[in-house]
Amino acid sequence: MSGNRRESGLEILPVAGRIGAEIRGVRLSGELEPATVESIRQALFKYKVIFFRGQEHLDEASHEAFGRLLGDIVPHPTVPSVKGTEAVLDIDGTHGNRATAWHTDVTFVDAYPQASILRALIVPTHGGDTSWANTATAYQSLPPKLQEIANNLWAVHSNAYDYSVPTKATSDKLKRYFDVFTSTVYETEHPVVRIHPGTGERTLVLGAFLRHFVDLPQADSRQLFALLQGYVTRLENTVRWRWSVGDVAIWDNRATQHVAIDDYGKQPRLHRRVTVAGDVPVSVDGRRSRILKKESAQREPVAAAAS
Repeated sequence: MSGNRRESGLEILPVAGRIGAEIRGVRLSGELEPATVESIRQALFKYKVIFFRGQEHLDEASHEAFGRLLGDIVPHPTVPSVKGTEAVLDIDGTHGNRATAWHTDVTFVDAYPQASILRALIVPTHGGDTSWANTATAYQSLPPKLQEIANNLWAVHSNAYDYSVPTKATSDKLKRYFDVFTSTVYETEHPVVRIHPGTGERTLVLGAFLRHFVDLPQADSRQLFALLQGYVTRLENTVRWRWSVGDVAIWDNRATQHVAIDDYGKQPRLHRRVTVAGDVPVSVDGRRSRILKKESAQREPVAAAAS
């Protein structure tokens, strides 16, 4: 990619070949002009994840206010929001809550978020990057026979096992986090291929919340998942971002997966996230996702896993 470009009035610098762009010259707030908001939305549709540097002026209130320009903001379905906010989630990786498997946010519910807005408050001196993958180009890169198989597949997603907590949690805090994350257990059936309502693209709905494919044994599900997921995370479909304090990343949660890179040891790392309400996925044959299970329990709140 060569140099900056202007698209829809924005100064845009693509970061990788198939996903990601930095947008310059915009001060994010809840008071942006409608034309600017629409330009940001279109850039998000095109590049899947967009980055803004130098946004240290944002606080919880202005972070939420900006999010509302993109749609209704929603809290996490199980992890409590930061005190005094409607929908700001602490993403604290300092004590081991780290989202170290590729995932799309909250696919264990039916209408999972359309977009996430993450801002960096504390970053490690080295390490702690986040990577994103383009699930639209991943679908496009599937051989036709695999596309045909994926088009007809459905899968069950659940939060009953959280990607960020090891099988044997290493601390009481991690155990408490897992308890809160599963304080309401969801199981939801999604198409493996959904139609993106903003672009018309076909995108893959996979990631770490997927438990098994419908009507397939677990062993076959694991092998097929590994095959399809491998297309998502091919390096040519990904972008990696090195955080600085004040950076903001916005990603299209209907067309991406992401992962936090756990290479920063005991260094502090703190982000905060606002998510924008999504829609129920529609398959290539017009069927919609559905919740299979929702069971509640009462447990103590703790911070979310780092993205």
